[in-house]
Amino acid sequence: MIKKLLSVFAFSFALAATAQVSFGGFPYNWEDKHVSSQIPITTMPAIDMEALAAEDAVVDQYKEAPYRFGFEHETAFGLNQASWRAIENNKSIWQFGIECTGARTINLVFEDFYLPKGAEMFIWSADREEFLGSFNHKNNQEYRVLATSILQHDKIVVEVQANNAVKDQVSFVISMVVHGYRPVLMNHFAEFDAERGPYGTSGACNNNINCPEGAPWQVEKRAVALILSGGSASCTGALVNNTANDGTPYFLTANHCYSAGATPSWVFVFNHETAGCTGTTGPTNQTISGCTLKAKNAGSDFCLVQLSSTPPASYNVQYAGWDASDAATVTSATGIHHPSGDLKKISFENNALTQGTWGNPVATVWNVLQWDNGITEPGSSGSPLFDQNHRIIGQLFGGGSACNGSVENGQGDSYGRFGISWNTGTTAATRLKDWLDPANTGNLIVDGYPTGAVVAQLDASASSITGVPSNICGSTVSPVFSLMNNGATTLTSCTIQFTVNGGAIQTINWTGSLAQYASANVNLPALTLTNGANNISVTVLNPNGSTDENANNNSVSISCNAVVGPTVTITVDITFDQYSEETSWEIQQNGVVITSSNGVYPAATTSTSESVCLAPGCYDFVINDVYGDGICCAYGNGTYAVSDASGTSLAAGGTFTNSETTNFCLTGSGVESMTETAVTLYPNPAQNEIQLIGALANSSLYIVDVAGNVVVSTKTMSANVKVDTSSLANGYYIVKLVSAGKVDSLPLIIKK
Repeated sequence: MIKKLLSVFAFSFALAATAQVSFGGFPYNWEDKHVSSQIPITTMPAIDMEALAAEDAVVDQYKEAPYRFGFEHETAFGLNQASWRAIENNKSIWQFGIECTGARTINLVFEDFYLPKGAEMFIWSADREEFLGSFNHKNNQEYRVLATSILQHDKIVVEVQANNAVKDQVSFVISMVVHGYRPVLMNHFAEFDAERGPYGTSGACNNNINCPEGAPWQVEKRAVALILSGGSASCTGALVNNTANDGTPYFLTANHCYSAGATPSWVFVFNHETAGCTGTTGPTNQTISGCTLKAKNAGSDFCLVQLSSTPPASYNVQYAGWDASDAATVTSATGIHHPSGDLKKISFENNALTQGTWGNPVATVWNVLQWDNGITEPGSSGSPLFDQNHRIIGQLFGGGSACNGSVENGQGDSYGRFGISWNTGTTAATRLKDWLDPANTGNLIVDGYPTGAVVAQLDASASSITGVPSNICGSTVSPVFSLMNNGATTLTSCTIQFTVNGGAIQTINWTGSLAQYASANVNLPALTLTNGANNISVTVLNPNGSTDENANNNSVSISCNAVVGPTVTITVDITFDQYSEETSWEIQQNGVVITSSNGVYPAATTSTSESVCLAPGCYDFVINDVYGDGICCAYGNGTYAVSDASGTSLAAGGTFTNSETTNFCLTGSGVESMTETAVTLYPNPAQNEIQLIGALANSSLYIVDVAGNVVVSTKTMSANVKVDTSSLANGYYIVKLVSAGKVDSLPLIIKK
């Protein structure tokens, strides 16, 4: 059984990547509260409780090991375990039941997981009281794995509903069934409280995060999450901010929590905490499943992963700030964690920390010599240690602290040092700085996001630039800059600098009165743009005549495309299918993106109509669908149409796969009046040569670009003329024939 124990823990740390965010809906006939006799049910083998108790009694002494709450049955249940049955609306259903007799909970791991669009999965308890899902094609990930949270019953049903046209594309194998046996059936602590939490029961000397002593830490707690892996509440960790303040879901935990191939199936449980000080239950449904490894290093026992998806706004998460200076100036420390997989707890050290080494392999650590209030346990590993400024300075490696009844045992713990993790490794895979300082700003101290734990006194922020369309007809634009005061001191003055395309710096000396988090719009003067891509950058400096204490938010920029000279306006109209969030478009010229939809559209968008300003010339309209099934017709009759000002169709469609490209050319409207002439010009568009038929002999021939420059000049020797255009770049031109005071003008498009 010891061999089995080690293999269980190895697998617990080793699984793949998909977000367990669900997408609404209900299982089939959810209002019918009985399990249909048509559902086949497989009963898992009984577990050896005495052997498990003996194993747990040994392992639970070491917080470097995960807290195991369930026994992991390795299985290979596939779609052949049950048959598809026809239901209404041209759909079919697949249902398969699993029973773990006497289990407190059940959770699953799926491999080779793939759901096509038009299929959705639910997992529900046999008492028809709770379910997970729906999961659908948005949960598909590269590693084809889905790890689930728990259902609190000993019998569950896996259900898939699918359109008949796609049901044969559904794929998965249930590779693990976790029989949850603790804390209901046994407990490794003297005082047993069966209602402490579904993943574990911690010691009686722990403090719930929402007790009065946790009040100053209500921002930081939102960063902390429990890590589930198979049948273990393996570790704790925290979302961490980066110098870009952009909400990239980086998550810090301990290196010893990692095992090769493990991270993709970790399930991260956020906000698993009691509502008050003495409560005993908390939510378990705010989860993200899966992540990818970014960096790790045993030298400071850290592991940084990126969650497979950004936590939804409803989770209300925080990205914790940190201090990588490694300065020995820590006067007190606070740990937030999930001991033994239990509800979120908080521990306090009121004295200065020391620096040293600990463990095997040896890691460079902060030492908490003795906790003053609270402790840590197995399952707390990887949890963040905050300094007196509410910034992370390390993550839990191990130690001897524990409960002695309802009081602490007088021992401490060791945490891998964030400052060592920052830049001790030689590559991005072994250090933090490459990920948490992506722009290489050199900042070693960063506060949390979106809520800053420690507020600077002077912090002028460049919030945004508005009034700049992505596509501009003309050479000028008048931006509006939003200035925000993030500092605690009222902002009364600052310097605003702005540039166009990195050119000369222009300055505005702003004065006013902005309270903390208040903002003001500052109208910038009309700026002159160049033809093509432009970048406008604004920086704010010198708040109240002093140095800004937070340089991370001082600059903002925006890009736009300007058409200077003759212009043509076209319209892009799209009616979306049910999945507008998969659709985007671009207009390219010679492979360069001139303008675009700026990414995919928000979910549930029904239609859009957008005007685009272009110079005369030839372009490619490219429409994309990230799922690869176009916008028509399986999930709605979506269409797109591109037209000019006269209503002439330039591109249209809707039925495609990943993308569709249509070339079109614009000869211009109001560029120059083309004269009626008997002269014929071909081919048009042309490449390296054109011919003119019907020209007067001895005429002067000029080819003029849109800026009015003569790029070709020659004489016509006869009525049939060939002109070399190989030197001309792609674009729109005017061919002029001048003879005896008469000017014939013809449009020409070069497209090679």
